[in-house]
Formats: sequence, structure tokens, C-alpha cells
Amino acid sequence: MTVPADDGLLADAIEQLPFILAVCEGPDLLMVSVSGATRAVLDGRDIIGRPVREVLSDLVGQQIPDAYHEVYKTGEPSNGQEWRVHLDAPGGGTIEMWANFTIVPWRNPDGSLRGVIGAGFDVTESVRSRLAAEAEAADLQERYEQTRDVVAALQRELLPAGLPVVPGAQIAASYLPAVADSAAGGDWFDAVTRPDGTVALVVGDVVGHGVTAAGVMGQLRAVLRDRLDTGDHPVDAFAAADRLARRLPAAHATTVCLALLDPADGSLTYCTAGHPPPLVVTAAGESRYLPGTGGTPLGTGALFPVRTATLAEGDVLVLYTDGILERPGRTIPDSTAELAHVAADSAAGRALRAPELSPAERVCSQTVELLVRTTGHSDDITVLAVQRVAPPGPLDLTLPAEPGSLRPSRTAIGEWLTGLGATDHDTFLLQHALGELVTNAIEHAFDGVTDPPRAPVVRLHAELDAAGCLEATITDQGRWREPARQSTRGRGLALTSQLVESMRVEPTATGTVATVRHTLTRPALLANASAPLPAAAPADFHLGELNGVEGGVRVQGPIDTTTADRLEQGLLRRSRGGTLPLTVDLTLVTHLASAGVSALHRVAERHGRQGGKLTLVAAPDSPARHVLALVAIPDVSIGSP
Repeated sequence: MTVPADDGLLADAIEQLPFILAVCEGPDLLMVSVSGATRAVLDGRDIIGRPVREVLSDLVGQQIPDAYHEVYKTGEPSNGQEWRVHLDAPGGGTIEMWANFTIVPWRNPDGSLRGVIGAGFDVTESVRSRLAAEAEAADLQERYEQTRDVVAALQRELLPAGLPVVPGAQIAASYLPAVADSAAGGDWFDAVTRPDGTVALVVGDVVGHGVTAAGVMGQLRAVLRDRLDTGDHPVDAFAAADRLARRLPAAHATTVCLALLDPADGSLTYCTAGHPPPLVVTAAGESRYLPGTGGTPLGTGALFPVRTATLAEGDVLVLYTDGILERPGRTIPDSTAELAHVAADSAAGRALRAPELSPAERVCSQTVELLVRTTGHSDDITVLAVQRVAPPGPLDLTLPAEPGSLRPSRTAIGEWLTGLGATDHDTFLLQHALGELVTNAIEHAFDGVTDPPRAPVVRLHAELDAAGCLEATITDQGRWREPARQSTRGRGLALTSQLVESMRVEPTATGTVATVRHTLTRPALLANASAPLPAAAPADFHLGELNGVEGGVRVQGPIDTTTADRLEQGLLRRSRGGTLPLTVDLTLVTHLASAGVSALHRVAERHGRQGGKLTLVAAPDSPARHVLALVAIPDVSIGSP
């Protein structure tokens, strides 16, 4: 017996379905019916009668609407397992969820295509539960540690320790090994600053995997880097690498792409030695491949012609290895088009939300994640990207010679360094080093060297050169005194010299000039990338009780010349002048200057004379722990909270 359809009953059933359902009709895929679960996920949106690309506009860069249109185009179903997506929340912000889904053709009774039907399940909770369980599993933790050690060794020995931070160019790279437990592969990347201000960008691929391929990769990278660092033309650098490849059988047929960029005018010279051509993502969010140059792989023909191009300001140049193209189930033409599309979405911020990353960093991280999650990967994948940007101006500060200038100067230094693209670690080091020198300059800014007297000031000038080396000068109008022997003062210069690459203090006819030099680098996106120092905790200085610890004190905020006396007095008051045991937690200290170190020395000396035990604690990755590791406070126990 045939039961006639009841449209109202069917609509009610669809509304109550416990999974996400979207029925789309026609070539524009207008959404004509959805389940109640779908309405809940897309709360507040106008859905019925609108194209799927409009309803899901926030997912355009995340491949979901594309999957619907691909099913309509091909008539073949599509499936996804545990896809991570970011949805715009109704009240602002972003909702992260994982979903399993199936998209199938919707056909008329005569077999013609009417639209597509998508059905899915929100598996966010199960994915998060599984991830949490994996994180707690001892065997997976041990495996992670082993992987981290292998990748760390590779990074130290074979790949660049860091990518240069240079004016006019923001550089990023990522490396994904073919096997999660082993980083031994033949892919490599490099970025070399050159004497003429240009930057050489290199991506290469040695045939094979394992220790042999990794060793050959290291040798070829060293040869190319040495030649490029001394200013050789790309053709000459290739010739040197080719000579080595002819002597090493394992280096035969290594492919390399080399691009020489002048950030000042955007001129680009490049060569593809048997390697896929570079990709350019424009500032407008469009992408195009540069023509290949017809070069031969190393050790096979010694033919290395070059071509030229120009990068406009805002454009991103992407070099990559063929592992990102040769993914399972994809043809090279399809992968090539897919790479261009996803890289453009990532650079423009249309993919996963990551406003804290630069466009070059988003290309390196998100492009790999979005492409690999659909197919997996069977080969190493390396991506190197550079965006041409407006070069930063220098930092010029004129400060009144008074302690109240310290905090605003630290803020200005930090903001300027962030604009350069400096890491949190380099920012931490330079804020401390320059803060110490500014403190000294304030103390000695004026001692009667001018007639008539004028209000004393301290001047700070900093700029980044083409090689990525920051040079800062602090100038005052006075004479610095040598620290007295056995004094608790004079630690600022010693601390500064340990924080930066070089420091020089020179007296002049009108005052003193202190010069600091420090090369800025950024890490590549590797599995063992060190976590940055934590963001600053509360900005105001405060002493409070340390809960659960008898005689415990928690210190937060900056400790410099303006707060060191308050720290010393507060600690001695709580320990009755050093007669009672005292535990001081410095984890929330945002800035520990030499004045603060001197105060801790004096508190320690008082405890030593009076018999009270002093213990300092700070989290391993905190700014205070970093400084305490560079200075010595006798007879004081230093540990973790």
C-alpha cells in the first residue's frame, strides 16, 4: 500500500532531526530547507531562499561552500571527517567546531540534477574529549617527547635557527615531515640577508628520506648559503651547488627554487632548477604562478637560467616543495589550482581566523593545514613565504631625565619592536637591555657640563638595518661613574651585556653614548618551536599574600628604579627585618631591572645576617626567572612555584 506524502508532516520531521541538514536547489544552490539543528548553528542568519555561499560566507575560505558546489558540478557525493571550522558568532567573536558531514546530489524523478543535500553531525565535544584523553596518555606523551627531540635536533643542525626580520619584508616558513615521528627528510628552506640589502629565499628537495637525504640536504644548504651570503649571483651559487651534487650520488636530481628579492623596490630575480615555480598572492587577494625558468635539477645538466618579476607592496611570494602538490588522490593540475586558491584565502584572512599572524605566517601555517586535512600527505612539505611591506621608520625618543620616563619608554620600545615583527623573546631582551641603559643615563644625564645649565634629557634612537640587525643608541649629557667594588649597584651593564649581542659605552665631550646591537630573527613553524615568554601580567606594582604558603609574598608588575625601594621595604617588613623565613613568588613580575636585582641582593644579605631563610620562586618561562638565571644572588634558593 502506498501512503501519500504529507508535506507538513515531512517538514515537521526535518525540523526535529538531531543533525545538521541543508537542502539546496538550482545552480546557485539556494537553501530551501534546513533542520532545527542547522538553525541553531546558524542562529540569527537569513537562510531560506539565499545561496549557500551567502548564508555560509564566513566559511568560504574554509572549503565548505566549495564542497557543495563541487557535488553539484560533478554529481558525486563528498564526505568529511572531523573538519575544523570557524563560524562568526551572532554577537561577535568566533565559534570553533568540528563536524562530520556527507553532501549528496538531489535528483528529480527523471534523474536530472535538482540540487544537493548536506547532512552532518557536530562532533566538537567528542573531538575535544579525544584530544584531551590523548594529551593525558603516557605513551602518547612519550612519543611526543621523542618527536620533539628529533625535530629540535634537525632544526639546530640542518635548518636555519631563525628567519631574519628585515625592513620591508616579513618572512615565514613551515616544515611538515612526511612521518610524524621522524623529521629526517630532504626538504629544506633558507632566507639569507645579503650585503646589498637583498634577501635570498631558497627552498630545495633532495630525493628520498632518512639520514642520508638529511645529510645531503645539510651540505647543499651550507654551500648555497655561503655563496649567497657573500653576494654571489644566483647562477654562481647554483653552479657551486651543482658541482657538489655531481660528487655526491645521493644529491643527484635535487630540485631547488631560489628567489632574490630587493625589499626596497620589489625587484625579484628567480630560478627554478627542476622545481615548481613560485606563487604570488597579490595584495588584492588574487594569486598567480610565475613562469618557470627551465633550469635543470642539480647534478643533471648545469642549466640555471633566471627570470625577473616585481612584487608590489602587500604582495606575498610563496616557495614550496612538491609534497604539497603530490598529495594522495589529487592530480598535479588540481593540486596546483587548489594551492593557489587556499594560499590566497589564507593570506587575505578568509580562512581560519588568526589576526595575530602576518599574511606570510598564515600562508605557511593555514595552507598546509587546510590542504593536508582533506587528503593527508606522503612526502615532506616545506613552505617559505615573504610579504613585501612598507619599511618601518626609526624609533626616536626624547625623555626627561627622571625615573618616571622608564615605564613609557618601555611601552614605546615594545610597540615599535612589535611593529617590526620582533618575537616576544627579542622584545623581552631589548626592553630589559635598553631599560637598563636608559636608567643609567637618567641617573647621570647632567652634571654641569653645559653653561648655562639646561634641563637634562635622555635621547634614544633605534633602527633596523637591511641585514636585520637592530642598533640603538642612548645619549645623555653626563658622565657615568664606575661601580664601586662590593657594591650592590653596577649590575645594569653586566646584565645588559648578557642580554644582547654587543654593547658599547663611550664618553663624549658633552655626555655619554651607549650603543646596543642585536640581530632580530623569527622561528619557523616547526614542532619544537619554543613557546614565547608569557604576555605581561598586571601593569601596576603590587605586593600581596601568597595563598597557602606561610610567610609567602606574591609580587606583580614592574620592578625598576621607581618600585625597587617599595619591594625592599615591603619584603623586610614582612620578614621582620630578615629574621623570619620568606618565600617570594616573582612569576607575575613583568620587568625585573637591575635596580630590582640590587634590592633582592640587599634583602638576601639582611636575611643572611639575621638568620631568616629567603626563597625566590618564579615560573620557568617567566621574565623574572629569565633574569635570575643571568645574575647570582648568594645563599638564596631559586625554584618554581
